[in-house]
Amino acid sequence: MLPPRRRETGSHTRETRTIGASDDAGERCDRIKPVMLVIPADVLRPRRPDDHFAAEAAAARDAGLDVALVDHDALARGADVGRAVGRVPPGDDVVYRGWMLTSRRYAGFADALSSRGATLRTSAAQYRRAHELPGWCTALASATPASTWTSGHERVDFDRARRALGSGPAVLRDYTKSMKHYWHEAAFVPELEDADAAWEVACRFRELREEVDGGFVLRRFEPFTSGEVRTWWIRGTCRLIAAHPDTPHDAPPDDLDLTPFAPLVAGLGLPFVTVDLARRTDGAWRIIEVGDGQVSDRPPSIEPDELVAALLPD
Repeated sequence: MLPPRRRETGSHTRETRTIGASDDAGERCDRIKPVMLVIPADVLRPRRPDDHFAAEAAAARDAGLDVALVDHDALARGADVGRAVGRVPPGDDVVYRGWMLTSRRYAGFADALSSRGATLRTSAAQYRRAHELPGWCTALASATPASTWTSGHERVDFDRARRALGSGPAVLRDYTKSMKHYWHEAAFVPELEDADAAWEVACRFRELREEVDGGFVLRRFEPFTSGEVRTWWIRGTCRLIAAHPDTPHDAPPDDLDLTPFAPLVAGLGLPFVTVDLARRTDGAWRIIEVGDGQVSDRPPSIEPDELVAALLPD
């Protein structure tokens, strides 16, 4: 998922698979009521889209869609939200593509748009279910590492979740984010039964994260042999398969079979999500993460027009 204002540069080999999308997004747009794309405005040039999303905004306009700009920083603060969405016109199918918002701030965003006659395709409840691990983990339990979580940030809450997961190694995160780039100090728990050492990892996570989102999550460690693959699902159907943005050179393998995952993802009942998968050492593909597609980073191997085309109704 997209953290606030992360930038990426560089060129990458284009490796993506498009499933069931039209070759001409413009022709399809002529036949349907258009989607409206809402994009964060540039902080210094508020009449222009944020550079990170400018290509998607251009692709949407080329496809005949309306594009509106919002003040992401105001939305993230929850301050003057009405002004932040003041340039968004009415619309029945609004899709946000932008920086991450907490579930609470997204709900405020949705309310502010609704007051202007604009309806997000993804409701506040749907965003929370996709954005926070407890919203999707139980429904996908057969396809993802076993997990426990807390509703608080204290040692007693953490120990209760740690004991529930049992023994062995685990990976620590919160409801929305891990600190995997600080693997040994703030993510990997070598042994759950070593209570003090596990809590030390949790404390370091809390220190680096500054604000734990929701609560602690402990996931049973599973060894993987591949980079992650990011799949993009529109109303329960996979439309795009590509490399994960963190490993843009690792093209998805031709033998990736999404058949076992399709009914699980469809069962979530969510309009626009990403599902990240990795191959375990025994050859099984496993779900690592689910995210709301509106705030999931697009890897360089997916062209902006491909993503826009996928968002158009069939």
